[in-house]
Amino acid sequence: MGGTVVRQEILGGVAVLTLSNPPVNALGHGLRAAIDSALEAALANDSVRAVVLAAEGKVFVGGADISEFGTPPRAPLLPDVLDRLDGAGKPVVAAIYGAALGGGLELALACHARVVGPKAKLGLPEVKLGLIPGAGGTQRLPRLVGPESAFAMMLSGEPVDAKKAVAMGLADALETGDLVEAARTHALKLAEGGAPVRVRDRGERLDPATRAGFETKATEAVKKAPGQPNVAALADVVRAGFDLPFEEAVKTERTRFLALVDDPRSKALRYAFFAERETARVPGLSKETPRREIASAAVIGAGTMGGGIALCFANAGIPVTVIETEQEALDRGLARMRATYASSVKRGSLSEAAMEERLGRITGAVGLDNAAQADIVVEAAFEEMGIKETIFSALSRIAKPGAILATNTSYLDIDRIADATDRPGDVLGLHFFSPANVMRLVEVVRAARTAPDALATGNDLARRLGKLPVTVGVCFGFVGNRMLARRSAAGERLLLAGALPHEVDAAVTEFGFRMGPFAMSDLAGLDIGWRTRKATGGKAPVADALCEAGRLGQKTGKGFYLYPEGARTGSRDPEVEALIERTSAEHGITRRSFSPDEIVARLMLPMVNEGARILEEGIAARPGDIDTIWLNGYNWPAWRGGPMHWADSLGLAAVAADLDRFAEESGDETLRPAPLLARLAQEGKRFSDWGGR
Repeated sequence: MGGTVVRQEILGGVAVLTLSNPPVNALGHGLRAAIDSALEAALANDSVRAVVLAAEGKVFVGGADISEFGTPPRAPLLPDVLDRLDGAGKPVVAAIYGAALGGGLELALACHARVVGPKAKLGLPEVKLGLIPGAGGTQRLPRLVGPESAFAMMLSGEPVDAKKAVAMGLADALETGDLVEAARTHALKLAEGGAPVRVRDRGERLDPATRAGFETKATEAVKKAPGQPNVAALADVVRAGFDLPFEEAVKTERTRFLALVDDPRSKALRYAFFAERETARVPGLSKETPRREIASAAVIGAGTMGGGIALCFANAGIPVTVIETEQEALDRGLARMRATYASSVKRGSLSEAAMEERLGRITGAVGLDNAAQADIVVEAAFEEMGIKETIFSALSRIAKPGAILATNTSYLDIDRIADATDRPGDVLGLHFFSPANVMRLVEVVRAARTAPDALATGNDLARRLGKLPVTVGVCFGFVGNRMLARRSAAGERLLLAGALPHEVDAAVTEFGFRMGPFAMSDLAGLDIGWRTRKATGGKAPVADALCEAGRLGQKTGKGFYLYPEGARTGSRDPEVEALIERTSAEHGITRRSFSPDEIVARLMLPMVNEGARILEEGIAARPGDIDTIWLNGYNWPAWRGGPMHWADSLGLAAVAADLDRFAEESGDETLRPAPLLARLAQEGKRFSDWGGR
């Protein structure tokens, strides 16, 4: 085994151990055993003065072998290999050409020095998998770079590049030439200095003076992530480095790591991580699908959404023309964009020079003819089908051949919009979420006749803009808003049946959302949903009555709650509660109380049911795509994995039984379990078992 995954060569008194376990040198049992064996041989060889640990390929070590999670442990375990590594009597230097992530960085941290190439990326991303480093990373990293910097790095999970690694003390040197030779030279210098100094013995960075900064960051992080056990565990184990000897602190780390492996919340975070990665696999597309060049863009509409989308292009280095019908509206939009950048400058997240550079990529214009040279045109006009049909009919004539024509509509029929053109293959949806320059999610909507290269380009462009694209099909509201409509209807039904807004919002925030649905409606503006209902014939007796009374939310100081003197947090309003009770009586409903668990079930299970219909209709390719949309567009609590994963955790038989009960009580037959949900429940399966249409 050692001869195949670890190649050994002695060069001038240095044993060079080269890892070769493609594609990413994952630290599975075979590679761990081979490293252990090769190290033992090198240390026993009297002609060897030092050791260099290098790797073949573009990756040093990509991390642990996640397929081993949940399986019986096989010796040697990674912590044991690392203990022998940093306890070696001869210097060991890691030569890191590419990525050293997770267990790969922990491997490098157990070496006595690290030499990096210009393409190196060093990180501990375990937090993204619902975990913490489990092989000494939480103890060695603070000893190298200080506890505050180490905690921040592990909390974000984001890697640092070679230059930053050297600057922060994580790496000893950056080598642009022969990396292995540089590491070999460094190792020999260390050998001349006697016994190597282990990272574990560098306790000076854990001086009590450094603790205050760490404690501030840790307290803040735990407060922001109350449902994520890995964040609290990370804070605790870094804290253990101050309070316990190294060996005891590492044992604490390992105990917490193993507990997280089995924690359902941690499992949900791992599920979400892999579900997000899977969204890149779009049915019908491949790496070989041609892409169109996007060197310039036009955005139609300088309102809140249009301006936010324009900022996305400017931030990504793509020149963008913002188009309005009147100069006054254009001027307001451009001023709003400048103000957004100015706020970033004030916060210190953007320099004045960068602001001016980005603003320089934005051009304002009046009239659709100004979209003629754009490689992509994104329409962000008023949500009215007639307006969009008029715009796209004109764009069909104005836009240059091959230009992509995208709409930001959040619920309208994109097939009908495409029919307004004579080039439907160029038309797709790019549904950004508000604020577009902040929110990560984009629903990329594939219409019936969208060309494969247009769809592939839309997905690639979204990533270029720093967004997370999820491809969906055409239906009212696509995936996210179609399901949200079910939750909104369920919320209205709860109000009529006996719950009050503050009770519903409290149950939802306790479930893990940052805001409840009624507080969120007040923030967004009740008139948004009201306008949609009037356009589609929908009804919401309580919300409609509030809108008719001029209570549109925070912007009017009154909605479901009161907002006196511009307050951002609402307070209960007896007038609203009296209105709700009157409306219940008018509908002949006898009010009753609901427990928080009942409220959550009645809000969320109809959404899950709609998700099952979405899957069966092919609007979403996978349950994970739905969950990714809700995690990134609607702030579903990450530690619950998304609505479909949450339903799996409840058991689909129980979900189906609850939905049947809700249908019986309400007389709403649309609450009956969708065919896919009913079938999976009957077969004792989960959504995750579903193999697609």
